[in-house]
Amino acid sequence: MPIEKYNIQNTNYKIIDTHAHLTDPKFSDDLDEVIERANEAGIARIIVCGDSIASSRYAVDLANKYECVFATVGVHPHDSKSYDDKTAGQLAGLSRCDKVLAIGEIGLDFHYDFSPRADQFRAFEAQIDLAGSLGLPIVIHSRESNPEALQIIKSHAANITGGVFHYFSGDEDLARQVLEMGLYIGVDGPITYKSSEMQRQVVRYCPLERILIETDCPYLAPVPKRGKRNEPAYARIVAEEVARIKGISIEELAEITTANARRLFGKNL
Repeated sequence: MPIEKYNIQNTNYKIIDTHAHLTDPKFSDDLDEVIERANEAGIARIIVCGDSIASSRYAVDLANKYECVFATVGVHPHDSKSYDDKTAGQLAGLSRCDKVLAIGEIGLDFHYDFSPRADQFRAFEAQIDLAGSLGLPIVIHSRESNPEALQIIKSHAANITGGVFHYFSGDEDLARQVLEMGLYIGVDGPITYKSSEMQRQVVRYCPLERILIETDCPYLAPVPKRGKRNEPAYARIVAEEVARIKGISIEELAEITTANARRLFGKNL
């Protein structure tokens, strides 16, 4: 059933899941129930991120169907080799939807290298410039490519109206550089993993006003859901861990990170 039938005012606090992949086939059988569980967990808004033309179209369709869903559109580095002028035009067309908030997820991925690195650089730079021409922020994917991604961002700073390093995986020094550029830090389920002390240290270092809560669902489910399909309801677990690290209440954390998301993505969120 559509989210319009739910009352999102009946929880004590509201969280925004700023990065979800509800377009993934893993949600094809129970998407209504997934959104209902998110609502019941206090997740007031879900940003569904496109990573190809097909998934970007689907993200926009979901945003049009569900009141609580918003979208981003973009081409992931895995598919960079297919990026061309036609793709740019399609993304620009999709961005005309009022509920499209950003260009993303875009960036570099040197872990898999599914697209040649030259194509990754080309598509990343082109989509940054596209976002600038549209007045939209960017959602950045960077895996085993942080120095290169940061260099591209710095060289295109004039075209960047704002952005977030999705699933931030760098150290405190990289966080400092990202923050100096006015970007946000995305925090996901691995913040709850025993092996993620560097990420917890980054959260300790990062000002609350620059943190966003993400799930990256269906991936990266937090403890105690690790190994299962992740979903937006589990953004609450991520938020609770960030609140614990910061020594504040979940209510305060939710209020601040929701304000952060709206500052980056727009007041209509």
